Amino acid sequence: MKKLEIRNLSFEYKENTKTLDDVSFSASMGEFICILGHNGSGKSTLAKLIMGLLKPTSGEILIDGVILNEETVEDLRGKLGIVFQNPDNQFVGVTVKHDIAFGLENRLVKSEQMEAIIYEYIQKVGLDKFMDYEPQNLSGGQKQRISIARAIARKPEILIFDDSFSALDYKTDKMLRAQIKEKLD
Repeated sequence: MKKLEIRNLSFEYKENTKTLDDVSFSASMGEFICILGHNGSGKSTLAKLIMGLLKPTSGEILIDGVILNEETVEDLRGKLGIVFQNPDNQFVGVTVKHDIAFGLENRLVKSEQMEAIIYEYIQKVGLDKFMDYEPQNLSGGQKQRISIARAIARKPEILIFDDSFSALDYKTDKMLRAQIKEKLD
């Protein structure tokens, strides 16, 4: 069984103007899929559809063979992690530490385990000295790194990156990609 299946997926923001038109692909556990396209080609829309943030005009999204719909979205979302292109759209915590904790709380991680998990993943992105900072006071690249730490700390089965490495310097980009690949292997 495929981990993720996209079957004949179409989506329209405006009637008769397809953002996505009959998209199909699948991914198995451990597989990396890269979707390339120009600005406005539907990459972010596809990510939002997979996360259940938008409803397809037609077609299906299956996760572990279960169709993503209004009845299954909450359960299936627990298997998904996303790092959006703009990290400011994801921050909910008053500090970096609280922001990472929020995702873990939603996964019902016990509070006595949470501190160690937060520290482990904030170290992985090289920002452990920023744990008590307010996210809005960080640079764009630091914000992206915090978003990545939040996503991978939840240990999702499917991880979606929506152009989330664009503001990182080359050295950090390379280091984070290697750590993410190692964590997923």
